[in-house]
Amino acid sequence: MRKLLKKSFVFISVLLLVALAACSSNSTETSGKDNGGQAKGLKAKIGVISYLSGPGAAYGEAITNGFKLAQKEINKKGEVNIELVTEDSAGKQEQALTAAQKLMSDDDIVALLGPTLSTEMNVVGPEADLNGIPIMGTSTTAVGIPQIGDYVFRNSLPESLAIPASIKKAVDKFDVKKVAILYGNDDVFTKSGFDTMKKEAEKMGLEVLAIETFQKGQSDYNAQLTKIKGLKPDLILCSALYNEGAVIMDQARKMGIDVPFVGGNGFNSPQVIDIAGKASEGLIVATPWFGEKEDPKVQDFVKKYEAEYGKKPDQFAAQAYDALYIMAEALKNAGEADRDELRDALAEIKDLDGVLGKFSFDKDGDVVMDPTVLIIKDGKFQLFE
Repeated sequence: MRKLLKKSFVFISVLLLVALAACSSNSTETSGKDNGGQAKGLKAKIGVISYLSGPGAAYGEAITNGFKLAQKEINKKGEVNIELVTEDSAGKQEQALTAAQKLMSDDDIVALLGPTLSTEMNVVGPEADLNGIPIMGTSTTAVGIPQIGDYVFRNSLPESLAIPASIKKAVDKFDVKKVAILYGNDDVFTKSGFDTMKKEAEKMGLEVLAIETFQKGQSDYNAQLTKIKGLKPDLILCSALYNEGAVIMDQARKMGIDVPFVGGNGFNSPQVIDIAGKASEGLIVATPWFGEKEDPKVQDFVKKYEAEYGKKPDQFAAQAYDALYIMAEALKNAGEADRDELRDALAEIKDLDGVLGKFSFDKDGDVVMDPTVLIIKDGKFQLFE
């Protein structure tokens, strides 16, 4: 019913626009066809909400770089011509919502990519769904994101799939019996990661010795780590963004805590190595992305990304890169730059071959993909075997 009402509204709007156009000799053709030497292919304007300033800006930088590289390649092919309009969320719910509202007010924008954090998506997703504009998270991994509404999708591997894979691998490798859990309790993403860690630990019959919390921007973890050290766990599970996570690992190693860490998706960034240095050794994460994979598609992407930005792509860049290709494929299948048609075409994406592997959406708009478990060893992410 809601979709029918939206289509009726669009139809009425189109009739009004046609009437207005008849009164003007300056109307512009916007059907997506080639207009007198302009770019060929179906034209579409897509809004981007990204974490570009503040302590987590490395996430946003990688994501927008991935979008821009994919945009350059897609537009060059000519089947689809995509314009990106980017707004900074600074990792804040209010700013993300304001950015989304600004982008959605532009009727030419047919979809949104982002925002970066799950806590941001929890306020932006419902607004996009209410307005009938498709939105795809490329880094939002908390439980329940696609279930926000029919117009909400993600191509980022949810923590509910990634964390169990990494915990199981660590438990089998190190014969783990006892664990301690640390998590940020003031963020939807890190809280969701904790919920998955606790559930999985209990499911596997592990003894949870301690559950300790912290907040964004915290710099001293002495109290939490002292308690954990005294309990002598075999493994530490930590749900954190890279800034706090790297500092936690650094302080833990300086205190003599040498057991492995299993991190949530927020740990899966080269920034952890940059900040924590040798203290990051032994961090285990699960991801759909591994840049050393011997796959021509993967290595071609790494080569192009390095040439463009002077650094190797991380998971967030790869997910963003694939996300724009998913959008382009859906636009081609929809045959027009229409929000409702694009939403339906996205829902039907199956087995699209990307740098992350074969990609499909399930019935909820969530990702269908197998994770790869990595460990930081010798200063870089490697396959954990």
